[in-house]
Amino acid sequence: MVEMFDAACARGGPKPLIDFMGRHYSYAETLDGANRVARGLADLGYGPGDRIGLFLPNTPHYLAAYYGILKLGATVVNFSPLYTVAELEHQVEDSGTKLIFTLSAQALLPTALKVLEGSSLERLVVGSVAGALPIGKSILYRLFKQAEVAAKPNDPRIIAFSRLIHNRGKFTSPPIDAANDVALIQYTGGTTGTPKGAMLTHQNMSANARQVVALDPQPDSPDRILGVLPLFHVFANTCVLNRTVVNGGCIVMLPRFNAAQALAAISSAKVTAIPGVPTMYQALLDHPKLAETDFSNLRVCISGGAPLSAELKARFEAATGAKLIEGYGLSESSGVVAANPYANAGKPGTIGQPLPATRIRLVDKEDPAQDPSPGEPGEIVLAGPQIMKGYWNRPDADDGVFVTDAEGVRWLRTGDVGRIDEDGFVAIVDRLKDMIAVGGFKVFPSQIEALLYKHGAVKETLVIGVPDTYRGEAPRAYVTLNEGASVTGDELRDWLNPQLGKHERVDAVVVRDTLPKTMIGKLSRKDLIAEVLGGATPAPAAAATTA
Repeated sequence: MVEMFDAACARGGPKPLIDFMGRHYSYAETLDGANRVARGLADLGYGPGDRIGLFLPNTPHYLAAYYGILKLGATVVNFSPLYTVAELEHQVEDSGTKLIFTLSAQALLPTALKVLEGSSLERLVVGSVAGALPIGKSILYRLFKQAEVAAKPNDPRIIAFSRLIHNRGKFTSPPIDAANDVALIQYTGGTTGTPKGAMLTHQNMSANARQVVALDPQPDSPDRILGVLPLFHVFANTCVLNRTVVNGGCIVMLPRFNAAQALAAISSAKVTAIPGVPTMYQALLDHPKLAETDFSNLRVCISGGAPLSAELKARFEAATGAKLIEGYGLSESSGVVAANPYANAGKPGTIGQPLPATRIRLVDKEDPAQDPSPGEPGEIVLAGPQIMKGYWNRPDADDGVFVTDAEGVRWLRTGDVGRIDEDGFVAIVDRLKDMIAVGGFKVFPSQIEALLYKHGAVKETLVIGVPDTYRGEAPRAYVTLNEGASVTGDELRDWLNPQLGKHERVDAVVVRDTLPKTMIGKLSRKDLIAEVLGGATPAPAAAATTA
């Protein structure tokens, strides 16, 4: 990762790497910032093998800290800015994180301060959003956004980002074993729901960046990527950050997703590519400023994190003139393992074909040592240079997630069930843990959801299993509606069920104002199940709700 970054900066020099709200940071400036971070951390006594955390939104601080930590020979630990004190404390202790980078924002610093007091964390490095903005916007931010700024206590354990990098930036990285040294610990719920730290080596991360670049048949075209997916998430870490650095492009960076701001940036910055999740593309389509947005420079968008419906793909492509392709990956695979091709239509409804040097095959859902029965779907397993080293301090979890074949190849079990066609295109059927047991039959929620998306009124949908005294479980659908749509849950149920097998038929369709989403904006089946079955208060239901 260090060699990759240094080489890109040597090539890029004065070219912009970051466009942050109109302020440009060149490759040379970003390299200097990373060297200063590494030097400052080394002067504080940190070095190879230490775990250093990023509790940051998308700001230029993230890049300087991320690559500075890697230059030090230390390991980056990503923390979501949405974490509670308890969640942050748990992962700090689990990873052994010694220092965290954050911002003087009310949404971040108070949480980080509580973790500093209640955990083994040693220090905080605190940056300022205003300091990263163009001069005019910086002045306005300081004048009108003071309510969003948290006071930084006078505490020797708390260091200003500006003070950390107040050095000459002279730093020589120690030797790094790319195949074994861990660049990033990325926490994931995995297939059990228990947060585990996926250990991604320098080779894992740099290989995946190169694999994603190799997807583009026009790598020399203008490259201005919308960086609105959160960089703490592995999807953005690979597809926005590392991939763009390798390709010599520019990240048009926004601190968070806001449809109006994203559309404005697409026009003003002449954005050429957007990685996102399906709900993000839906929000762009729903916004009234869509019609006045200039999409003429936009070439390709890649969707991941959740299934992309054929209807959403068609609508977005018609509205923008850009291609929207679906890909697939996991935290354990550094971000991406498969994608539809950029250059032709691919196969909608699939996650595409394996990336270069990546192998995908199916195993029996019950016994991963066996192949599935002919014609039957199987669990997807993966092998390739981007597959993680293992889980941090969890050899027990490694035993359950890896399977070694007769040739000694170690395959990663994904927990996803799929099919592979004669052209090597992979279709996800469902997740093993999401399957609903109905009277001895296995029902895949995604197949029911795919049908619901064909109804013109349905905007979003999730299907879960609910207790049923006769069948054990029954499928139940939850939906939100497109603006202006008027249909009841009973009407949707009566439209849906005749298209399903008897064991797949839902007991109800519940129309709601909202469905729960994860931190990156994809629909969250786990949170819906907790609301409906776990005693949590459900989100408000629309007037048309039937249960």
